[in-house]
Amino acid sequence: MLASYEGSCHCGRVRFRVRGDLDETVVCNCTICTQKGILHLIVPLGAFELVSGEAELTSYRFNTRVAKHTFCRHCGVHPFYVPRSDPDKIDVNVRCLADVDVAALSPRPFDGRHWEQATAAGQAGE
Repeated sequence: MLASYEGSCHCGRVRFRVRGDLDETVVCNCTICTQKGILHLIVPLGAFELVSGEAELTSYRFNTRVAKHTFCRHCGVHPFYVPRSDPDKIDVNVRCLADVDVAALSPRPFDGRHWEQATAAGQAGE
């Protein structure tokens, strides 16, 4: 079910709004997603609004350099990024959404350690 959520980084300098369906949450086992502990919700650009903190963001790119991993330069939290699988969308870290009980979610697994094979099989991630 589509719903609206408010989100932020830890220090609150980066704030955003998103509209999405938490039943579409994905957990990826690639090295960066595992280390960040991100729970993915990929949404169209029109479903995402950066409310504040654009100047507080910095980014990291690796491997194919398609994914643009953004994070707050003050607290280091990764609230959202541009995913490799859908570079025309935004991947929101569900853990950064206010009032969401992540323990109540059942994220769909994505085998990001084998990204090419997993995307060929029709999954989404990194």
